[in-house]
Amino acid sequence: MFFYEWIDSVMGAIIIIFILFTFLFRAVGVDGKSMQPTLQNGDWLAISGINFEPRRGDIVVVTQPNDVHEPLIKRIIALGGETIDINFVTHEIKINGETIDEPYIAQPTQRSFDVEFPLAIPEGFVFVMGDNRNNSKDSRASGVGLIDQRYILGKTRFRIFPFNSFKIKNASPTYTV
Repeated sequence: MFFYEWIDSVMGAIIIIFILFTFLFRAVGVDGKSMQPTLQNGDWLAISGINFEPRRGDIVVVTQPNDVHEPLIKRIIALGGETIDINFVTHEIKINGETIDEPYIAQPTQRSFDVEFPLAIPEGFVFVMGDNRNNSKDSRASGVGLIDQRYILGKTRFRIFPFNSFKIKNASPTYTV
């Protein structure tokens, strides 16, 4: 009798997980080091696009065609209607003239690409960067560029794997400008 109750419980849990990941969440694997130290290569994330309005600091999955030829996992740094300026000498990022605090990066932003700053972000677009700034191809490169919000698959909600760290530290820090 105990065996059947156990099977019942396991089947119920599997059905609930199936329903959640069919209608509410998608599972996405992290491939690469561009989001370290926040996310590690091999992590699995649950993302959701339901009731999603992009905010600065959100970690998102982007499906917009780009030079990398695969979906990107990046952090939103600036929103439409804002101006971003990156100073690669002082390592400061300013949004509308205000320096932002970025507790989630391990090293200052030194690597530049071919995008010129300051840069005005048009409405309906966002500027994204990886947390591992010196090992990330992101909106600083014209091959990725600004991200049309229609190509944001969803926001990272929690980590699925590894099992010992479901919560993502600094997944959505709030900072205002």
